[in-house]
Amino acid sequence: MEHIDHILIVDDDREIRDLVSGYLRKNGLRVTIAAEGRQMRAFLDADRVDLIVLDIMMPGDDGLVLCRELRAGRHKTTPVLMLTARNDETDRIVGLEMGADDYLAKPFAARELLARIKAVLRRARMLPPNLQVTEAGQLLTFGEWCLDTVARHLLDGEGTAVALSGAEYRLLRVFLDHPQRVLSRDQLLNLTQGREAELFERSIDLLVSRVRQRLRDDAREPAYIKTVRSEGYVLAMPVEITQARR
Repeated sequence: MEHIDHILIVDDDREIRDLVSGYLRKNGLRVTIAAEGRQMRAFLDADRVDLIVLDIMMPGDDGLVLCRELRAGRHKTTPVLMLTARNDETDRIVGLEMGADDYLAKPFAARELLARIKAVLRRARMLPPNLQVTEAGQLLTFGEWCLDTVARHLLDGEGTAVALSGAEYRLLRVFLDHPQRVLSRDQLLNLTQGREAELFERSIDLLVSRVRQRLRDDAREPAYIKTVRSEGYVLAMPVEITQARR
């Protein structure tokens, strides 16, 4: 039986809920609606969804709080697309930092929302099988290095911090979440960039080179991030996860 994607819309605006749900259903999706966080939690306790469309501006727990809650619980891998009526880029950046996979500013065309939903689902399904997704507040040790996911910087064998740019941190996290697996350039581009493409280097090869420099990896014979000819890159080291102490 063909799988029909199930979308949960969480928005306190009834007009938007009705408009969006009707459009998505006409385009072959299964849709459930919730007006606020309590209804969202009740539904997720009883059923599963493929993606959550989550409004930021809501009474009670807002979308940022709910997104953080989702990422801390058993729905941490469920894709989240955030809606915002604000023009402030800070909200969008915070939403992405909380774990949202994409964002869309109001007002928007239902057709664009559908396209974004399909793109997020497609990226999520590009993940290799049996992946190990790390959480915030952890130390990821590999070889002589350790990545602090709270401070977002590298620690070398002597405990000296090495600062990373946002693009470098995200790429390294992707490798550490998928250790010893070959990742294609398309997978790396999708997993690191998503909707923030303009914030990252256009060439994934250049970004890999920058991360290798941070790891003091020999470009000719790298020990950490190896090139797999005609396929992509692989983090050759196993990763050990421990809880960060604060």
